[in-house]
Amino acid sequence: MNSCYLYGENRYKRSHITPYAINLVQRRNPWVVTWWSAAFPGLGHMLLGKPVKGLIFLLWEVLANMKSSLNTAIFYSFTGNFDLAREVADISWLTIYAVVYIFIIWDSYHLTEKLNKVSKMAERKRPSLQFMKINSNGHNFLKLSNPRLTAIWSAFMPGLGHLHLQRTITGLTILVLWISIAGLSHMYNAIQLTCTGSCSEALDILNLQWLLFLPSIFVFAIYGSYVDAVEINKLYQAEQRSYLAENYQNPAFDMPV
Repeated sequence: MNSCYLYGENRYKRSHITPYAINLVQRRNPWVVTWWSAAFPGLGHMLLGKPVKGLIFLLWEVLANMKSSLNTAIFYSFTGNFDLAREVADISWLTIYAVVYIFIIWDSYHLTEKLNKVSKMAERKRPSLQFMKINSNGHNFLKLSNPRLTAIWSAFMPGLGHLHLQRTITGLTILVLWISIAGLSHMYNAIQLTCTGSCSEALDILNLQWLLFLPSIFVFAIYGSYVDAVEINKLYQAEQRSYLAENYQNPAFDMPV
């Protein structure tokens, strides 16, 4: 049977648009993705466009980290209080955590390698690109975005940059995670006390176990939204080139090599 009949243009796709989200397949550096998975399990998969899988790993990281008191133990270790670190750490949970942690890193690396191959084949096959999706629930379409502006919104409030790019699940996950953890760590209260000169009170109310989650989330929100904006801009330009070539370019035109 003719393979074109079986697959048509559906074997390889570069993007998918719904009224709520834009997802795309693009090449990533496996080591960069691995680093994000190591910094905060789940973020590497979100970077790859796997928000649901990433969300599951994020929730596991928060649960297992809290049960094992890993962040607190890390803080005590860095400040030289090794006895306190051993006292607060829960070995049973740390053992379970370590196994899943290694799997998440391994899975993100190998998934990146496979997606890079798929992305390469999709670029060669040049499938038709979807520009717009609209239904009774809403609409969405490809558009150019300023990557720097997107990163700035993420710096003001992690998650807003991804929401601006219509990466809805990733954006909402980061936003809710940031607000929840920032509240539980009392970070904003500590900032307020610091600004009024009450530095000792600010240190007293901080919850270090929750606070140490925030740096990874903050930096990822900025980096991830910036990179996604660049890639969506490339997808927009590719769609425009494809549309103009198919509808306006003279078939007799000899494309330069």
